[in-house]
Amino acid sequence: MYNFFFYAVPEHFPFLLQGALVTVELSLISMLLGTLLGFFLAVGRLSARRTLRWPLDAFVEVVRDTPLIVQLLLIYFSLPEAGIVLSAFWAGIAGLTLNLAAYLSEVFRAAIVAVDKGQREAAISLGMSPVAVYCRVIIPQAALASLPTLGGYFIALLKDCSLVSFISVNELLRHATIVISDTFDSMDTYIMVAIIYFMMSFVSARIIRYIELWLTPSNRRATISVPLTMDKEGAR
Repeated sequence: MYNFFFYAVPEHFPFLLQGALVTVELSLISMLLGTLLGFFLAVGRLSARRTLRWPLDAFVEVVRDTPLIVQLLLIYFSLPEAGIVLSAFWAGIAGLTLNLAAYLSEVFRAAIVAVDKGQREAAISLGMSPVAVYCRVIIPQAALASLPTLGGYFIALLKDCSLVSFISVNELLRHATIVISDTFDSMDTYIMVAIIYFMMSFVSARIIRYIELWLTPSNRRATISVPLTMDKEGAR
């Protein structure tokens, strides 16, 4: 225990944090791209056109039914044979994004279908275009309904980023293997890795919870009504 707090942590924790920053970068970029792609996949899969719906359904099934590590290896090692060469970092981004998008498409599809059809019909009767209906009626409600699930997927993504170490991305777990190869101290190193993952996941969960509460309509109305009430009392 003495060596852990007075030697291992001061000596190796900063180096592991450098890897953690790469993990956060991978997670944020993949989450942003995966969310956008997942939404468009969901919209496409709800289309009445079979020629559009079937290829997207097939893509989602293939991605969901194969391991993420296999997808990463295919992107990094097999795509160069077809003339598509990606750096390890961007190969990791591509694999994480495609995998996440396939799962999020189901989340968004369910959230979009859950929006009351009467609201869509009312919006169309008011003269809104289909794009306006999606932007002003469907997307806000679907986004709020899917936010807790998105938060859960983001936390899972933080941990799934450890798989990109297999394609030589210098994220947290790969930094840990470097430390272990130098010190042969696997126990202390993996404990520090677990602590860092816990810290990232815990902070992410709190931020997501705060955003969810802030976006809840009832909470926003309560927040707005407080200063309005104070202004009225001040005017009196």
